[in-house]
Amino acid sequence: MSKKMKKIPFWILITALAFLFLVPMIYAIYNSLLPLDKVNKLVSPSEFTLENYKNLFENYPVFTWFKNTILVTVLTLAGELFTALTAGYALAKLRFPGRNVCFMIVLVTLMIPFQVLLTPLYIMVSDLGWNDTITGLVVPFLLNTLYVFMARQYYVTIPSDILEAAKIDGLGSIGSYIKIVLPLSKPIIATITIFNFVQSWNAYLVPSTFVSSEENFVLVVGLNTLKDTYFNRLNLTMAGVVVICIPILVLFLLLQKQLIRGIASDGIKG
Repeated sequence: MSKKMKKIPFWILITALAFLFLVPMIYAIYNSLLPLDKVNKLVSPSEFTLENYKNLFENYPVFTWFKNTILVTVLTLAGELFTALTAGYALAKLRFPGRNVCFMIVLVTLMIPFQVLLTPLYIMVSDLGWNDTITGLVVPFLLNTLYVFMARQYYVTIPSDILEAAKIDGLGSIGSYIKIVLPLSKPIIATITIFNFVQSWNAYLVPSTFVSSEENFVLVVGLNTLKDTYFNRLNLTMAGVVVICIPILVLFLLLQKQLIRGIASDGIKG
């Protein structure tokens, strides 16, 4: 049996799994294009309509929710990329007193459930006057120790000989990082970007707890109020689901190669 023939069962399994994961998205797209009386029924493509999307954008402040979501996601992503990459590099390659203690603190914080921190975090945000503001959704989440850990583990695999050679050439720690390490960080940057984007874009618990006014809602919270208002209008709810998912799918398609490298690669081995 040829190698190609041996791979056929593998590809059949992969295709079946891919279809299985796509079923919910196909279901959402299909029903979002149907009139209410045709929901969950097989119909001709001639009966598809964009009326649900038109209704969604004309009757609800979806663009405002989009703006808020993009603002929160971009600012949080920028902050977490900066803190994760710099802290991860410091813990992996720099020598300073207490480095191991700092790394142990990072590991310990990974074991604390976020729900335990939600109440004190809410009290802190309220005391600072950031309740019901975009600031309250961004500033407390500019550091994520999971991403610090991921960056540290990635940078450990980069040979120290490269950095030593950079120092001989006259580059300091910052110069070595910017000119040598950062260009090699594309896989971990893509991985953190996708993970953080999905987490921030789909966040519901914190935005629904910290924000109460409709003009400050993020997309998930705003569309969830739509679901509560029109629970029986499944087609309108599915239109909202599709609107939420599109940016995540686009980002994944753009960064999928780097994401795979970030997950599968052990870094650069000397």
